[in-house]
Amino acid sequence: MSPTPKSLILNLLTAAEGAPLCASEAVGAASLFGIRENSVRVAFVRLGAAGLIESAGRGAYRLGPQAAGLAADLSRWRHAETRVVDWAGDWVMVCSADLGRSDRSALRVRQRALALLGFRPLTASLHVRPANLDGGAAGIRERLQRLGLEPEAAVFIAHDLAPALDQQARGLWDGPGLNRAYEATHRQLRDWLARHAELDLETAARESYLLGNEAIRQLVFDPLLPDPLVNVAARRAFTDTVIAFDRAGHAIWQRLLDALRQGHGLTGSAADSVMPTPARHITH
Repeated sequence: MSPTPKSLILNLLTAAEGAPLCASEAVGAASLFGIRENSVRVAFVRLGAAGLIESAGRGAYRLGPQAAGLAADLSRWRHAETRVVDWAGDWVMVCSADLGRSDRSALRVRQRALALLGFRPLTASLHVRPANLDGGAAGIRERLQRLGLEPEAAVFIAHDLAPALDQQARGLWDGPGLNRAYEATHRQLRDWLARHAELDLETAARESYLLGNEAIRQLVFDPLLPDPLVNVAARRAFTDTVIAFDRAGHAIWQRLLDALRQGHGLTGSAADSVMPTPARHITH
């Protein structure tokens, strides 16, 4: 699926890691996906009004306060496996019984925070995930609040669930489906890397953006489940492939943006060997 002007701008800014993005560069990048210049400029205005971007000089922008914190947290996907610890069968619980539901914006932020850390609803007001992340309840509480969860939410570790409830909790995730997704995306990225040298710069940039963006989104929202709920070895192999894809791929978009800065048009003429890059994903 082609990006929207808004998502493309946010992803380019996130990938820039604090460096400003010129509007002309965004316009040139958007042309790869058939996005018109006017649509890009309208997106800049709307993103600025929402506080997601801010001016970094004449015709240049950087992430604004509403997006910078989330982008920094999402950029940790490369190191996700280092946060996983052995699972003893305990569960992290988040109770939202005392939190309001009438504020749709707050509810959306809350649900996003819980989803990003792999929580699933055990009941209408109780979300759960395996206690296999470092930092325990305190660390998870801190990160959830950084992502927007209200401080009033109770976050705690539950031990010795009744067998039926423990079995219910274990069934909240589609482990086989996650395993199939790890293997399928791993294979897709590996196959793309094997043939990327045959592509011209524009095609490689377009395809690597689309493939990489989806792969990183898959990692960002991965619940980081322990064995035996998922095949951890398959997830780690998939993660390693995405990291390699991302590391190698920055060359394509760096070359593409360099060409735009130098005022060169994008005509598909750059057919020498290139490497792909996925854009980073901001969820909003």
